[in-house]
Amino acid sequence: MDNEKTIEALNSLVVINNDRVEGYKTAEAEAKETDLKMLFSDLMETSVQNKKELSAEITRLGGTPDDGTKLSGKIYRVWMDLKAVLTGDDRKAILDSCEYGEKVALDLYKKVLIEDHQNINESQQEMLNRHHALLTTDYANIVHLRDLVVADSDREF
Repeated sequence: MDNEKTIEALNSLVVINNDRVEGYKTAEAEAKETDLKMLFSDLMETSVQNKKELSAEITRLGGTPDDGTKLSGKIYRVWMDLKAVLTGDDRKAILDSCEYGEKVALDLYKKVLIEDHQNINESQQEMLNRHHALLTTDYANIVHLRDLVVADSDREF
């Protein structure tokens, strides 16, 4: 097992969790509806907890947890779009943006679990699988809410 590769893989997940925290912090501040504010707060908390665990493991391995984001890059461009959407008060568009961001996070966890498995020990793999399960639940909640919005708008016609 290569410690540097392990730290690099775990730090990529710290960054995606940092992105989620910053994105949902923006979303929570901009949202007008209480249920969305609560949702964004819950989603943010998932990443705060994930980041704590990842950072502790990186530190244990002798590395330094990344405190940056990729918000300036294309991976999480959705958060910039989300702020504009939120001011327009379009629940479906808001939830579509969240769904995109969640998919990016899930894909990165899956990539690390598959492509970096030789550098991830059993306890780290268990932690990443637990995080992936939490993110999957968050993703499912967003999709469910978005589908309810679509169903409600279909009934209006």
